[in-house]
Amino acid sequence: MNDLATTAVTKPSRRPRGVGARRALVPFGYLSPTIVLLLVLMVTPIVMVVVYSMLDNVIIQKSSEFVGLANFSAILADDVFWLAVRNTLVFTVASVVVHIVLGLAFATLLNSAVLGPRVLAAFRVLLVLPWLFTVAIIAVLWRMLMASNGAINYLLTSSGLASQNIEWLATPGTALFAVTLINIWAGYPFYMISLLAGLQGIPNELYEAATVDGAGAVQKFSYITIPQLRPLLISLMLLDFIWTSQQFPLIWMTTGGGPINATQVLSTYTYKFAFSSYEFSMASASAVIILAFSMVLAVFYARAQRARD
Repeated sequence: MNDLATTAVTKPSRRPRGVGARRALVPFGYLSPTIVLLLVLMVTPIVMVVVYSMLDNVIIQKSSEFVGLANFSAILADDVFWLAVRNTLVFTVASVVVHIVLGLAFATLLNSAVLGPRVLAAFRVLLVLPWLFTVAIIAVLWRMLMASNGAINYLLTSSGLASQNIEWLATPGTALFAVTLINIWAGYPFYMISLLAGLQGIPNELYEAATVDGAGAVQKFSYITIPQLRPLLISLMLLDFIWTSQQFPLIWMTTGGGPINATQVLSTYTYKFAFSSYEFSMASASAVIILAFSMVLAVFYARAQRARD
């Protein structure tokens, strides 16, 4: 009798079949709404654009013709496309570099003890103000400032820096510079806030030890601040490069890609194919090229994030 009881206690109970499989599927059940949204909102449109890029006469006409890579060949042979690539690179690189410089300078200013508490609070409000405006407000504001009779021309002519009014957004020689300036003004607060958080996370013991060793302000900045911020700077640069290279609303609301393609970038180039010329197959091919470029940047960003972690 005791042997039977001992056997009953020590004998492991068998799990019903299928319990392990059901437990393995539980996480996917929780993730299923997100997976469905990704499939519907991301994967499906991307697949459709890739398919459209290899067809002709899509969306508008009922019959479509498979043309393979002919649309890509036409895009790569277009001079306007390469002009848009050049403008995109100039616009993006200039914006990212100046964003770094301004963001780090203002973050260092806000993190220092030079300013009093009230002045510091006022500066924080003023410096973060451009980030609070929508793109439409920014475009309207700067179009008014850069108009022929706007405030910028008034200041330049009054001070003698310019002999006549300049149409900043309507002149081919100044339009790209003007749009880049607007984008810099609208985007530097993101850098400033991110780098300010990074500066406040650097231990003060490092600066105290450097002071004991006789290091000056420049040496502290070069050997402590920059190395501590390097992972954050790399991540911000790559993220800003991705965002800025795909900038569309600001350029479209200020210049529309003109004048004479002076501010034509890849986003406006693709948009005009789709909604001005109604050549959706060519627009899809251009979009696929931009997608491939963005995926390369995304890989570098993911590697930078992994190295930072």
